[in-house]
Amino acid sequence: MKNTSGSKPTKLSSFPEEGCAVVIGAAGAIGSALHLRLEDDKRINQTIGFSRAEEPLIEITSDSAIAAAAAAVGMLAQPVRLVIDATGFLHGGGVYPEKSLAEIDSRHMAEALAVNAIGPALLMKHFLPLLAEEGKAVFCTLSARVGSITDNRLGGWYSYRASKAALNQLVRTASIELRRRRPEAVCVAYHPGTVDSPLSGPFQKTGLDVQTPDAAAEACLSVLDRLAPANSGGFFDYTGNSVPW
Repeated sequence: MKNTSGSKPTKLSSFPEEGCAVVIGAAGAIGSALHLRLEDDKRINQTIGFSRAEEPLIEITSDSAIAAAAAAVGMLAQPVRLVIDATGFLHGGGVYPEKSLAEIDSRHMAEALAVNAIGPALLMKHFLPLLAEEGKAVFCTLSARVGSITDNRLGGWYSYRASKAALNQLVRTASIELRRRRPEAVCVAYHPGTVDSPLSGPFQKTGLDVQTPDAAAEACLSVLDRLAPANSGGFFDYTGNSVPW
């Protein structure tokens, strides 16, 4: 529970008051910054963060673990107004994004798909039904512009591109089902830009616009605040512009 002493700012003026927010991946660079900002937002009464590194624990590829986390949130006497999935996998274990077809590794590709697509799908399975039945509520998952098929002009990064493209399709499909049950709710994919974090560290180039985690969190909440039900199923970047599929 956040500290409610003093006057609190808000980035979520379009959201009803008295709500709960959930951040999955709350131990990461963006996730932790989002968690802190939501704790200070006067529209949010309670902020719950899940990660695989800190209590309460969650494993993004485990259906049962995600179901248990969602059940715990469902027990709270708060309408769920915002769920942000800040998880993701780009590289690890000495494996980096592929520069050519010859570098494709089945295990690396399977892990990318598991974390970047299957995990978020499980989150939508268990958390979308928890969104408030009335008033604005948002589910947002962090995608990436490189997942855009239309915008792919450089090639490479096969596993990451494919997993984020799959995520975008899952978001679009889930939004259609969500609209039937929660017409005021929003389900979107979000491109945060390049953020200074261990995920992007090896790929930051001179001249590249790199945001701090705090600035990225502020931009994310600002964009989410401007979204309406008509935007559900969309793919947006940190400036609020649509990203082509």
